Amino acid sequence: MKETNTRSALLGAAFLMATSAIGPGFITQTTVFTQQLLTSFGFVILVSILLDIAGQLNIWRVVTVSGMRAQDLANNLLPGSGYMLAILVVLGGLAFNIGNVAGAGLGLDIIFHLDADPSKPVIGACISAALALLIFWVKEAGIAMDWFTRILGFVMIALTFYVALSSHPPAGEALYRTFVPVTIDTTAIVTLVGGTVGGYISFAGAHRLLDAGIKGQEKLPQVTRSSVNAILLASAMRILLFLASLGVIVGGGILNKSNPAASVFQLAAGQTGYIIFGIVLWAAAITSVVGSAYTSVSFLRTLHPFFDKNHRIIITLFIIFSTLVFVMMGQPPVKLLVLAGALNGLILPIALALMLLAVRQKKLVGGYRHPIWMSAMGWIVVILMSWMSIRTITTDFSKLWH
Repeated sequence: MKETNTRSALLGAAFLMATSAIGPGFITQTTVFTQQLLTSFGFVILVSILLDIAGQLNIWRVVTVSGMRAQDLANNLLPGSGYMLAILVVLGGLAFNIGNVAGAGLGLDIIFHLDADPSKPVIGACISAALALLIFWVKEAGIAMDWFTRILGFVMIALTFYVALSSHPPAGEALYRTFVPVTIDTTAIVTLVGGTVGGYISFAGAHRLLDAGIKGQEKLPQVTRSSVNAILLASAMRILLFLASLGVIVGGGILNKSNPAASVFQLAAGQTGYIIFGIVLWAAAITSVVGSAYTSVSFLRTLHPFFDKNHRIIITLFIIFSTLVFVMMGQPPVKLLVLAGALNGLILPIALALMLLAVRQKKLVGGYRHPIWMSAMGWIVVILMSWMSIRTITTDFSKLWH
């Protein structure tokens, strides 16, 4: 592969992962938890970034050094575990994609007023789904996907940066509380990590690199940089949303419970801010539709030749099914989007543990020796996320519903 093509694929993989993470749920979660924790939410973001990097760095390196997708690694390690992982990822991706389609429809409706009933933006959802399908049916679908996510990723970050400046957040206090929080909320940490690298998201870029032919031990330095860059891109968006929300809330703004993120943009920058929210929401949602469909189906492709041969048709059905479910059920509520992130966090420790066990098998990774410190970081993430996820279910679950 030419060096230029390699760099483009590495950047495309980073943006695919980042924009897969930045969906309607990501935007909603950030606003909701900022409202609850105020400046102390900075600490939650800091911890989640560290956990995100540790988890994703291990996954990307193990997948690319082996040259096998995650489900194949898992099946070779423990027969049947790859099928279990594929089922979990596909179901989680499908659940998220219904919210993604809904968010894309709402974003278009805010910009163009397409639907008579704004609470159920069916026309916008169908147009967005059609655009996502078009990307997968062009001749060079991988390149089209890379450019699509890259351009919209830059658009989202730039527009949110403008709104964050407009809200005049107390940046100094937020920075201080990032390291000295008033309160620590493990539910928020689980939800953020789940919404950033949980489920299908952490594998989006890794599987894209394999499809681009980037694999083997000699590519690991580039893979490492791309992995960290992906987390930093998603985190930059998280921080900007946090600051925008914080500025509005501290300034006395009252957020609409049915769509708190829209309130932030509108209160910070007026009607222009509301239109910007529509653009950001649509860009976040449509890129997540693409990332969810691509990655979820990539978990099926090597399980049977039928899936690989007909992967574009299966991706098409995945997007159409998600759209039809949304059309029938209507707009997913805010709490469902927050809950989806928390539940997606349950998949991460399972998937990461399988990758960490697989990297110790010479038959799977050849002569590669995974750094001890990196394995240690990975197992810390597995333990912490398992503990916090169980705690979320058993003791903190009710917080998601208040």
